[in-house]
Amino acid sequence: MKVLVTGGAGYIGSHAVKQLIQSGHQVVVIDNLVRGHRQAVHPAAAFYPVDLAETDRLSELLRQEAVECVMHFAALAYVGESVQHPLLYYRNNTAGAVSLLEAMQKSGVQRLVFSSTCATYGQPEQMPIVETTPQRPINPYGWSKWCVEQILRDYAAANREFAFASLRYFNVAGAAADGSLGEDHRPETHIIPVLLLTALGRQEKFILFGTDYPTPDGTCIRDYIHVEDLCQAHIQVMEALRPGDQRYYNLGIGRGYSVLEVYEAACRVTARRIPLQYGPRRPGDPPVLYADASKIRSELGWQPRYTQLDEMIATAWQWFQKHPEGYKE
Repeated sequence: MKVLVTGGAGYIGSHAVKQLIQSGHQVVVIDNLVRGHRQAVHPAAAFYPVDLAETDRLSELLRQEAVECVMHFAALAYVGESVQHPLLYYRNNTAGAVSLLEAMQKSGVQRLVFSSTCATYGQPEQMPIVETTPQRPINPYGWSKWCVEQILRDYAAANREFAFASLRYFNVAGAAADGSLGEDHRPETHIIPVLLLTALGRQEKFILFGTDYPTPDGTCIRDYIHVEDLCQAHIQVMEALRPGDQRYYNLGIGRGYSVLEVYEAACRVTARRIPLQYGPRRPGDPPVLYADASKIRSELGWQPRYTQLDEMIATAWQWFQKHPEGYKE
């Protein structure tokens, strides 16, 4: 299949491109490189430095490349930034998706796999989170993705041939098993990269926010899914889509690890005692979030290969040891 990957120079997008090519698909990548890295794009993929807002250029590209499906990863994803700059998030994430859909409509592309987020659920009252859990975002980032899901529903209702899947991720972790790709955000806010960068001396210490949550060790619990398992799920979903499909799947491993457990695992993997400082709770951090991912398992047979934290962290550690400064562009 010929697949357009938006945000294919980013962390998840670049891993998806790699796996698509390994699975025998042809790949076209667009990325404005505002936060992506040109070096992360697989050499076998056609690359175009195009922004989501360029509707006509996108439409021309979809026709020119005879694209059959779009995997849409391009988005801004810092929760704190979304609170400070909500219009930036609605313009890029929500309006950008509208521009992409308009381009798809003009060029006749009828299949989309959308990178959504567990942030659309907000702070659910019950665990685990299932796909029917009420969606009540608590920040502009979550709302910007929720809006896209609603837009997809409305567009599908008006276009019976259109098929889409909305994949709601939990905490994505790890790096390519062969060490070719990794995580390079600037600034870096994800817990595992921050721990590993601290282990390498790139940061002075790791700050653990909140030790008095109602959890076994007092720290927040989250569900972590390896980036390669996540991308494999995208491919399985894409290959299963049929005209008129509207699919929603949670992507996680179905259990949570506490922040303290992640810290201890990082110390084990790196064989270093990472400098640690305890800090106060961050506003809006729910005590526990983890997925029920049984729907995609039962419907598509998807199974995560990585379920142990040490294994996930080891792949990231391999990347960071070789690339302490990321892609260094």
